[in-house]
Amino acid sequence: MTGIIDPVSPGLPVGSDTGHLAILGYDPYKYYPGRGPFEALGAGIMLRPGDVAFRCNLATLSGETVIDRRAGRIGSEEAGKLVESLAEVAEIDGVEVILRHTVEHRCVLVLRGEVSDKVSDVDPHREGGRVEWPRPLDDSGVSRRTAETLRNLLLRYREILEKHPINLKRKAEGKPVANMALPRGAGKMPSLPSLTERYGVKAAVIAGGALYKGVCGSAGMEVVEAEGATGTLNTNLDSKFSKAFQTLKRLDMVFLHIKGTDTAAHDKDPVTKASFLEKIDSSFARHFEPPGDEFIVCVTGDHTTSSLTGEHRGDPVPVLIYGHGVRRDGVQRFNEVDAAGGAIGRIRGLDLMNILMDLANRTEKFGE
Repeated sequence: MTGIIDPVSPGLPVGSDTGHLAILGYDPYKYYPGRGPFEALGAGIMLRPGDVAFRCNLATLSGETVIDRRAGRIGSEEAGKLVESLAEVAEIDGVEVILRHTVEHRCVLVLRGEVSDKVSDVDPHREGGRVEWPRPLDDSGVSRRTAETLRNLLLRYREILEKHPINLKRKAEGKPVANMALPRGAGKMPSLPSLTERYGVKAAVIAGGALYKGVCGSAGMEVVEAEGATGTLNTNLDSKFSKAFQTLKRLDMVFLHIKGTDTAAHDKDPVTKASFLEKIDSSFARHFEPPGDEFIVCVTGDHTTSSLTGEHRGDPVPVLIYGHGVRRDGVQRFNEVDAAGGAIGRIRGLDLMNILMDLANRTEKFGE
């Protein structure tokens, strides 16, 4: 059966963090701490109480104008070496600094000490915008000091990046240089009730990106690694699907995240997006091995990314549920328009887990 989902509410564009919280059954208005902590947890950084984490991009700047927020989608190998050089700055203004590379242009920054998460994003979230130097979001002295410390750190990072041999080589080759780190999504460690507590299921996540591992790990899900899972278009789909069905032999639920379609849409490349969807379909078919007859599959997304604008939009996403006890509808094509006529109808992200748990006989009756 099919339908469409508003991850949070109709017409509201959401990030991958809030979108994933919602479709996993967590109200983001209640549980969202900012994206940084999820990225940090997914990158394997054990956050302590009081730590402030940021998600960062390596970006290309001309003066203070952002030319490319992803530094030409710099590869993980080069980006990793750049971040490694920045990570040598372990302290600034009496604050401990932890920096770790994740995938491609992405990295995670953690400030440890007397710091506040009430500081603004540096990333302007668009090409052509000026760097928005950190500013305090409240009147506290610790917020002002954190903003000043973060600015000093970023200026030091830029000095290192401008002189790095990788950037000098990229400049000589006419490629975008990664000469700035753009933090955003400041937050402190979240505290979520686990899926086991809420639904009585033992669950795992398989993903290439740190964010998705972090969100799911915060919800008490086991993080299972699949060889070649990169979180990009070159991810090893066969490895991920194979690992998913292996994991279902010992756990109740697996959340398998695939990022490549979103990447292609952000690059305004619908042809690559369509081709990647076909690869997903083929790989899933090759490895489809349900652990039993009472098995439920759900295919959906956490948000819409327009291939026209390259941005997240507030349109609903399609959802398909297949398996034991599902009321099959008459929809023959799985897309945003056809799915709207399906038996599920139009639901909120928060409704999805209830539907899946009901189909899996995991729910308790509400009332007498």
